[in-house]
Amino acid sequence: MKIVIINCFDTYENRIDMVYDYFIEHGHSVNIITSNFKHIQKTKRNDKKKNYLFIETRPYHKNLSYSRLLSHYEFSKRAFQAVEKLLPDLIYVTLPPNSLALFANRYKKKHPEVKLYFDIIDLWPETMPTKGGVVTKFPYYVWRSLRNKNILRANTVLTECNLYQSVLQELLKNHRSETLYLAKKGDVQEKWSILDNNQINLCYLGSINNIIDITMIIKLVTALVNIKPTTIHIIGEGENKQLLIDGLKNVGATVNYYGKVYDDKEKQQIFNKCHFGLNIMKESVCVGLTMKSVDYFYGGLPILNNIQADTFELVKDENIGFNININNLTEIAARITNMTASELHLMKNNTHYQFERLFSHYAFQKKMNHIFGNIDR
Repeated sequence: MKIVIINCFDTYENRIDMVYDYFIEHGHSVNIITSNFKHIQKTKRNDKKKNYLFIETRPYHKNLSYSRLLSHYEFSKRAFQAVEKLLPDLIYVTLPPNSLALFANRYKKKHPEVKLYFDIIDLWPETMPTKGGVVTKFPYYVWRSLRNKNILRANTVLTECNLYQSVLQELLKNHRSETLYLAKKGDVQEKWSILDNNQINLCYLGSINNIIDITMIIKLVTALVNIKPTTIHIIGEGENKQLLIDGLKNVGATVNYYGKVYDDKEKQQIFNKCHFGLNIMKESVCVGLTMKSVDYFYGGLPILNNIQADTFELVKDENIGFNININNLTEIAARITNMTASELHLMKNNTHYQFERLFSHYAFQKKMNHIFGNIDR
């Protein structure tokens, strides 16, 4: 079978590579159409990858701007112009950008025999940190409608977490849909070391941007500092980096800043110093699972979490950390600082197990078999 995968953002490429590998291993011919613009760095992409077709893409500098919407629209149009030449049997499209759903719908109408799969990795505009009701106003509702009016043309709609299934429940109630969790390749072993129980070490991993709840992080760390010396190990960059660092230092925490770290072994060395990973976003952000969570789980690092739905339920049911909110920070800080080494070790073991069960390469392959096992029929 001839398969085309369309993905606009290099930030999703780990997932795309796993989808690509799955199809290749099952004997299919696969091409990937993607953008030559790096979303995070806002720079042009010049590298080459086997079976990748890079689409010339209009640059943009602000994440919420007309230039970005135009860039996405043009990419979507050019991507499906390329699809017209490739004439695949199956198209696997990641959303966002939502404009890809529009052009995929048009292509499916023209080629009804093609199998079409949408993989919703993010919900725009719902995942943006806006106050209630804003997503129903212009231009947000237009942005959302691009997705909602066009995704039912797909044979199956995939989402990266169960929360997105629930948000789209009414829309998808008579349509085939599946959750395909974020996942990570790697040989997971018990990698952690014995920690000094006289102090608390936390890790912050990922972009330090406008969807991170810095106020909540600082309040939690303040509660910890009042009981034990606390160090925060920060891996990542972003426009609010200095705001986070200064805020933590101002409440008496020690900060070790590493910048961007991509190597898993180097990240693991930092994780090994830590009791917990910080998984804290603004409450208005509609997210059920983050790639940073999967990275923490991969490293056997329990989390301090306020992400809703999927992650909240895992933390609540599987003893892999603590769910926090503005009202329980003092209570959670006391529980953290009173944990024994054996209690922490059990949490780390549980975290390791949940990664293997839900977010490992094996778990991903198993779910892909469930979704695509009969695509040749």
